[in-house]
Amino acid sequence: MKKVYIISGGVTKFAKAHPEKDFRLMVKEAYDSALSNVPKLDRSMIDGSVVSYFSDHFTRQLMAGAMVNDFLGLCPKPSRRVEGGGATGGLCIQSAYEDVASGRMNVVAAVGFETMSRVNTWKGNEFIALASDTNFDYPVGGFYTGYYALMVTRHMHEFGTTPEQMACVSIKNHKNAMYNPFAQHPLELTIDDVRNAEMVSWPLTRLDCCTMSDGAAVCILADEETAFKVCDNPVLIKGVGTGTDCMRMADRPHGDVIRLPHENKDDYKDLKYPGVHSFRAGRSAAKLAYEHAGIADPVEDLDFIELHDAYTSSEIQTYEDLGLCRYGEGGSFAEKGYAFMDGIDYGIDLPEKCRIPVNPSGGLLASGHPVGATGIMQGVFAVWQLQGEIEKHFGNDKLQIEGAKRGLIHSHAGTGTYVAVTILEKV
Repeated sequence: MKKVYIISGGVTKFAKAHPEKDFRLMVKEAYDSALSNVPKLDRSMIDGSVVSYFSDHFTRQLMAGAMVNDFLGLCPKPSRRVEGGGATGGLCIQSAYEDVASGRMNVVAAVGFETMSRVNTWKGNEFIALASDTNFDYPVGGFYTGYYALMVTRHMHEFGTTPEQMACVSIKNHKNAMYNPFAQHPLELTIDDVRNAEMVSWPLTRLDCCTMSDGAAVCILADEETAFKVCDNPVLIKGVGTGTDCMRMADRPHGDVIRLPHENKDDYKDLKYPGVHSFRAGRSAAKLAYEHAGIADPVEDLDFIELHDAYTSSEIQTYEDLGLCRYGEGGSFAEKGYAFMDGIDYGIDLPEKCRIPVNPSGGLLASGHPVGATGIMQGVFAVWQLQGEIEKHFGNDKLQIEGAKRGLIHSHAGTGTYVAVTILEKV
């Protein structure tokens, strides 16, 4: 299997709406931006593309992937669409990785977009709810904020997690986004701001939830020979992992906790797993990626994480699935400041120093969530971190993690139906 590198990335500004642009133009802007960072790469060297978008309903266009490939000037080269709910972007990067690793292609563009502003918010929520079981859950009022409220309520019952701990996640991610010019929703918040925002589904307020967005993102992947020929600082894809689970939470069987390399069987001998407080697919994806990349302890071996924080609660749950702390400790991990960036004043008392920065970009909560672009956006920001180019692209270095050598990106779909974890390494 060939080594695979990400040599460049580009992203549009994520926004509530880009009414002046259709999906092809947004992708083209991100694609051109990515190519501008590797001027030695001739466009003719790109062998094909993988196109990521979540919903034909938002686009109101079937076969939109073919139209993107055409607009990028890549016809008649191979292309295919990838779709996996909220994990679509992360799965797209892994699909492009497989094209290069297999030797089928030398250079692949992983491109993603979403145009969620084309419908009203209530209709968008209906479309997203179709990514739950439409025979059982959806007909009785199932919608995603309700699902995640249910899950975090169970987390609160099992482990004592509090809404104020969730608010810490919102404060962190929105403040980080103030230094990210591509972010949709930068804000300086207090715990009271988060808790007093409009209630969506208790305990989740509007500021506990990500926003619907328009935007596009692109990563260019290449084999080793090409990567070092055209790029001075390519980033190695060191490990990949993907996990799945039953669509309906009620169908998920209970069993032993999937243990990560730094855990032992006594850690969770009394835990009912997975329950609705955790994501078995996330744990499975992390385990595979850690084994592939040789990660013994994620807090010690990783320098930052960009994870899928569609809700403050899901960021806390994902701390645990990724093994940053034990199951049940995610709320205190946030509250103590372990996931916050050093050197940024968040306006709240953080009793401990950072252990591992999580969502230095602002995450989905503040950067935005144009679904097909989101996981690729994580890849772009992670590559810029590892290349030491945050200041170049953001216009400031507040979010640059000094000496970052290894990062993780995490994409999540449904109530944990698909999860993709990819580990990137500076070489």
